[in-house]
Amino acid sequence: MPVLCNERMKVLIAIDSMKGSLGSIEGGEAVAAGVRRVFPDAVCEVCPLADGGEGTVEALVSGLGGELRRVTVTGPARKPVEAVYGVIGRTAVMEMAAAAGITLVSGEERNPLFTTTFGVGEMIADAIGRGARRFIVGIGGSATNDGGAGMLQALGFKLLDADGRELPRGGAALSRLAAIDGSQVPAELSECVFKVACDVVNPLCGENGASAVYGPQKGATPEMVAELDAALGVFAAVSGGDGNFPGAGAAGGLGFAFRTFLRGELKSGVELVLEETGFEERLRDADVVVTGEGRLDEQTVMGKAPIGVAHAAKKYGKKVIAFSGCVTDGARKVNDHGIDAFFPILRSVVTLEEALDRRNAAKNLTDTTEQVFRCLRLSAP
Repeated sequence: MPVLCNERMKVLIAIDSMKGSLGSIEGGEAVAAGVRRVFPDAVCEVCPLADGGEGTVEALVSGLGGELRRVTVTGPARKPVEAVYGVIGRTAVMEMAAAAGITLVSGEERNPLFTTTFGVGEMIADAIGRGARRFIVGIGGSATNDGGAGMLQALGFKLLDADGRELPRGGAALSRLAAIDGSQVPAELSECVFKVACDVVNPLCGENGASAVYGPQKGATPEMVAELDAALGVFAAVSGGDGNFPGAGAAGGLGFAFRTFLRGELKSGVELVLEETGFEERLRDADVVVTGEGRLDEQTVMGKAPIGVAHAAKKYGKKVIAFSGCVTDGARKVNDHGIDAFFPILRSVVTLEEALDRRNAAKNLTDTTEQVFRCLRLSAP
């Protein structure tokens, strides 16, 4: 790597959050500190990174200079919950799990016949009322199987039965759907653009659909799965939407509602985040790319954020180094997917609590980065 003879080399850093420990920007700054110990004049550019799931709002808001907003909405079990979303100019960044996530229900509340995405629509309506017109929405981790009907109801769509009565919330009620009235939807909604972070390809219905694949995780019995699948079939038929496109079944069918009613574009979560942060433009003059996450294993190659970074970097022939809190034997697979070398950052035997401590994690990440870049300096001619 002859570029390392140049003290002014540029290092582009994009670290996914290390759950329970460092956020994306915190991790990136820790890496930058380690690089500068070896190359004091290096240009270290820290880019926020996430995969569209938990941590996406925090990463984009902190990395792009936005702010967080809190709003009380209807949770999946129809109880009030406080949801947090981010605002960056006229762009709102949301995780559906903040309003309808599986962690918001417990015990008997885990009943996908009745859980609702109504709170997701309330979050969107709140942001529209504050001037947002672009939306980035991560839709992982849902507790719902209502096809996004609740979200639509909160946005002004009326879901009616054969007698013209509005349906109650929840996936089971969709079996009685006869018509959808959008005449009361606010005009501002038509001005909005939705980019949806979605990393599953399941259709809405059938053996690979939302109900069959994800319903049991949300508390559905085999009988409930059959009922919900049939109800989503009615929803698709009445709406005239395509329930077979990849991702229609994401988040209990929320992907279907976004695409059919809100013209949403479904994309890989990490690709969407990299696009929003202008990552490829930053790559062009980078000499080294550094990425990482809390754990590198055989699952990392299945669409996780560090692999998205590596794939983008390799389009420009860049070297990629990864750091992780821990690694498994299966982590070797990442070497076949664009990560040239990876390194665990734990430097001694410690308890999990000690390893996750923010100060310890930042120090470990900085110290490990320093030693790796010392090796790179030695290897330069």
